[in-house]
Amino acid sequence: MSVTTERFDCHYCKDSLLGHKYVMKDDTQYCTKCYESLFSHCCDSCTSPIGCNSKDLSYKDRHWHEQCFKCAECGRSLVEKAFAAKEDRLLCTECHAHGYSSKCTTCKKTIMPGSRKMEYKGSSWHETCFQCHRCQQPLGTKSFIPKDDGYFCVPCFEKQFAYQCCACKKAITTGGVTYQEKPWHRDCFLCISCKKPLSGQRFTSRENFPYCLDCFSNLYAKKCVGCTRPITIDLSSFSAV
Repeated sequence: MSVTTERFDCHYCKDSLLGHKYVMKDDTQYCTKCYESLFSHCCDSCTSPIGCNSKDLSYKDRHWHEQCFKCAECGRSLVEKAFAAKEDRLLCTECHAHGYSSKCTTCKKTIMPGSRKMEYKGSSWHETCFQCHRCQQPLGTKSFIPKDDGYFCVPCFEKQFAYQCCACKKAITTGGVTYQEKPWHRDCFLCISCKKPLSGQRFTSRENFPYCLDCFSNLYAKKCVGCTRPITIDLSSFSAV
């Protein structure tokens, strides 16, 4: 905006701009009245034109007077502050968080925009609130196992809930075989003689030791005098699943 003492007319109304303020647009001069009428935006809040002497604040093709640029909920100024848009309403971060942000399942407090949020099956947590139910350490992006109403890191789940294989003494986290009321990993449940896995196979036992049918026949079945092959008997066999 400038002041001139030479002959100079408004491009639109042709009034003299001598001694008056004017505005240049695209190398063309306008008096302030014509400029505001032709080019000024209307404030999205109060609907009045945003004049030459006012600051025009814009967001996504919407415009406001500086004094009208406020949170739609609490009325606080948003000038030079972070804000969020929700359904064409501008909100300060506090009001947006209170009205629209998730609540932490553990502490029940709002998970503020910009902070890290953990989600699982429709529930949300602050990163530090999503903890192992046993050791109280944050689970973060580590593997975990849900159990009843709690979540457990894998080591704690194995210590508290998992059966231990009677062969290797390690936790059985998935599947497994139960034989004589004892738990086994599928890969650990083997024929005592040939060490072939018995999981999914028919087997029998002698003196509480499991045998595949071939080994049991070779070791304990009577042999044919003529061909020396084991004489198949009706074994009381089991199936490991």
